[in-house]
Amino acid sequence: MTEVVIFAPSPVLTVTVEDHPDGPEVHLHAGGQGVWQARMLLRMGVQVAMCSVLTGESGRMLRHLLDDEGIRVVSVDRHGRGGAYIHDRRNGERVRIVETGGEPISRHDLDELYGLTLGEGLSADLVILSGPASDHALPADVYRRLSADLKTAGRRVIVDLAGKRLNAALAGGVSLVKVSDEELLADGRITENVTRQVIEAMRVLKAQGAETVIVTRSDKPLLMLTNGKVSEVTTPTMEVADHTGAGDSLTAGVAASLASGASVEEAITLGAAAGALNVTRHGLGTGDPETIAKLRLLVKVRTLDPETTTGRMPVVSPSELAARVEET
Repeated sequence: MTEVVIFAPSPVLTVTVEDHPDGPEVHLHAGGQGVWQARMLLRMGVQVAMCSVLTGESGRMLRHLLDDEGIRVVSVDRHGRGGAYIHDRRNGERVRIVETGGEPISRHDLDELYGLTLGEGLSADLVILSGPASDHALPADVYRRLSADLKTAGRRVIVDLAGKRLNAALAGGVSLVKVSDEELLADGRITENVTRQVIEAMRVLKAQGAETVIVTRSDKPLLMLTNGKVSEVTTPTMEVADHTGAGDSLTAGVAASLASGASVEEAITLGAAAGALNVTRHGLGTGDPETIAKLRLLVKVRTLDPETTTGRMPVVSPSELAARVEET
């Protein structure tokens, strides 16, 4: 059976307060980028192993919650303060009450986690490298090392990262990068959120070590660069209940499809459908696989010409592209 390994270094315990006619309801769930990806993968019939550090009281609670969901957890257990948040949704919008990323992962625990992830990844169909709960949880260079070692072993690696962690993973070499236009803007890879600049940034990401690049653009069609061509992927516009976790559902859909042997183009249509459905739900990383399959039929993929609505794409020589990569 298809299996995907997720590097999820620091999952979080989530406490959400919802409105109910009989009074407030309090919901406890496992959360964080890797958890939401794992949840959607399970919905799609893919076995998942999640490699994580579980810390303190919140970590012990997370293990029970993840076990209940059917996610196989391969963990380093330690004492201390783990990541957690409390959100109030009684008025329909998420109001952050408390959020903590927990304590940084020690060198010893990180070595153990690295070994566990590498061991699981060597026998998996595909590996996803997801981000931690906080910026200080672990050094960015871990992503370079994991990407490089898994690539050497012939494993396909998907990353859903930004900033220093994205740069590190690219240096190791990855099969696919998923990033948002807002993250490109925050990282200084684009100066204005226009199609021409986004496409140019995608080509730089490819030159830096990504075989395929996907850029999500909020309410605009997402862009995909693979096999030397740029395509625009349009999904049905759905009524939004909660947009949180939609990008992780997209990543999970792409991973599930690629791990089962589909092409990149086929995988992106499934991922786009999974992300589109997730925004209609309050549960993060959730969705009915039959509905996702139906939505997939409504996803449109169009190859873009060199000219875009913002003007002609500039001609970039190999030396100029190399200089931009070095500058980035």
